[in-house]
Amino acid sequence: MRKTLLSSLFMVLGILITISVNAQKYSNEFLSIGVGANALGLGNAVVANTADVTSGYWNPAGLASVSADEGVLLGAMHSEWFAGITKMDFLGFSLPMAQTNRRLGVSVIRFGVDGIPNTLSLYNSDGTVNFDNVTEFSAADYAFLLSYAQKMKVKKGNLQMGANLKVVHRRIGPFANSWGFGLDFGAQYQISQWRFGLMASDVTSTFNAWSFSFTDQEKEVLEASGGEVPIKSLELTKPQITLGVSREFEIKNITLRPELDFFITTDGKRNTLVSGNPFSIDLALGMEAGYNDFLFLRAGVGQFQKQENFDNSETLIVRPSLGVGLKLGKLVVDYAYSNPSDGQNRFAHIVSLQYSVQPKGK
Repeated sequence: MRKTLLSSLFMVLGILITISVNAQKYSNEFLSIGVGANALGLGNAVVANTADVTSGYWNPAGLASVSADEGVLLGAMHSEWFAGITKMDFLGFSLPMAQTNRRLGVSVIRFGVDGIPNTLSLYNSDGTVNFDNVTEFSAADYAFLLSYAQKMKVKKGNLQMGANLKVVHRRIGPFANSWGFGLDFGAQYQISQWRFGLMASDVTSTFNAWSFSFTDQEKEVLEASGGEVPIKSLELTKPQITLGVSREFEIKNITLRPELDFFITTDGKRNTLVSGNPFSIDLALGMEAGYNDFLFLRAGVGQFQKQENFDNSETLIVRPSLGVGLKLGKLVVDYAYSNPSDGQNRFAHIVSLQYSVQPKGK
């Protein structure tokens, strides 16, 4: 019976153990995946150029690039991996303020696994198995972003600044949930054909306070199977800085826009291109070719990692991505073929939409 319980509870306990560590590295990692097929098709190299409804996520300063004539922007994205087991969804909108050089944005992100079997009640009190007691639950992470951006007055070039108020809610069925709060800061600067971007995520560090809810019977099952009943814990997400540089080239009706981004984490050694303690650095490179502001072709590479081979040698692997976009009047349709989850060739088809609700006469 002990072995059976250990096997049936493996998934639930695995999730709970990972969140019971104080100040865990990789906290809130679902927020590093990315939103919007536009950005994912560029390998996430967009911090200097982002200027659409997803800018609240990538760099809130980019919202200030959206003209007031565009009115209210509505956006959505859906993607699935591992045969549909894992789902990522995004909903957002942005609207101009009374002063035309300022904009607000709201973003909602969900990353989750649904339909996980709950086997904590698999056995009756007399030790017999009752599959009717098995229910299902979801393990889901949510992020809510309230974004503000505005254009600043400078002598040369164009400077935009923005910030996010971020609320993170994570829930594992009826067993555990947490709330976290943080701040992001972003800036973009354009001079001539050059663009520069800065995104400082979790600048004050984001704290996730976890609480757990188990019935007495569920606690007995956990203890009988050798598991440990989790207690309240605190997770810490340390700051991350993203720097980007881009230059635009125009050839008749064709525009080329390459961008190089540097992702700097501060939570210790990671498997990245430059691995150090406490700073690790990764790169992303993206290229967009646009035709007549109608058709956009995209490609990118990112997530540089060292993979150890059987002979103890190391191979540098990267995550490639491709994308295409169509601008059909007020509607923008983007598609990406990317691997936003890891470097194990688990690619997914990602589609996102953006629609502009413009004022009358525009």
